Amino acid sequence: MTGESGVAEMFGLLADETRVDILRAVALAEHERTGRGAGAVRLRFSEIYDRVDAENTSRFSYHLGELTGTYLRKTEEGYEFTHAGERIVRFILSGNYEVLEGFGSEPVDGVCPFCGAEALAASLSERHVHISCGACERPVAGLPVTPAQTRDRDAEAVIRSVRRKSIRDYRQIRNGVCPTCSGWLAADVVDGSDGPLPEADSFLVTSECRECLRQYNAPLTYSVAYHPASVAFHWDRGIDVTTVPAWEFGERLREGQWTSERRSSGPGTYEVTLRAGDDALRFRLDDTAAVTRTERVRRGRGGEPDN
Repeated sequence: MTGESGVAEMFGLLADETRVDILRAVALAEHERTGRGAGAVRLRFSEIYDRVDAENTSRFSYHLGELTGTYLRKTEEGYEFTHAGERIVRFILSGNYEVLEGFGSEPVDGVCPFCGAEALAASLSERHVHISCGACERPVAGLPVTPAQTRDRDAEAVIRSVRRKSIRDYRQIRNGVCPTCSGWLAADVVDGSDGPLPEADSFLVTSECRECLRQYNAPLTYSVAYHPASVAFHWDRGIDVTTVPAWEFGERLREGQWTSERRSSGPGTYEVTLRAGDDALRFRLDDTAAVTRTERVRRGRGGEPDN
């Protein structure tokens, strides 16, 4: 089942409530029977039928047959989910098709990279948590959220969840894997000097998924924040950078502690420097933001770096 007509047919299979009930029933039965560390289980016809409110066995058999091949796979031991079935039933069970409940402005930690004010606030609307500056009113970050992520949580709990997920997603993006569909990302460094970025970093890394077409953008300096060399460098100075979301990097950028510059048109095209006191960590990156070299430096008495 491929192409646009195949996609329409695939989703058309879910237009009947009995079929949706079958997928739910398989997921719930699998959940009840699966022990810790166990893989997928296969369910007999009767095991699924007993859980679904169908008119009769013939109608149930018809609907089960319609799902088989796309959402379910039939084996000698019984029925199990296909990849599409596994993904769609989790979407159904989580209720991620529902409307999000938004919230207004809530203060969050961090410094605006544009004006330097400690006036960042988060709000939830239009499927995103928006981080913006209350002083200069500029947007700082936009982070997607799901209904399941926000359900039965107050604003503070939602922000904590977004904080943790944004760190995980950003590290995944820099490893070249799309957080949305797990497809491969193609990254490029582009000149952002005509935009609102601070002078300390006028380059953007833009990453695009070849599969689902999602795009992710961030300052070049942020692209190395969770690199193992950066994690170790900051850990040695009492900072666990893996717990810091990207929107809290604004102070480092604003004060010039983190900088980027274009060095050449060769393999080590860009240099990013992360400073902490008298110490610094330098990265060389190519034009896809891949790290080609790292170097720790310490300033000597004369102000020159000692390697």
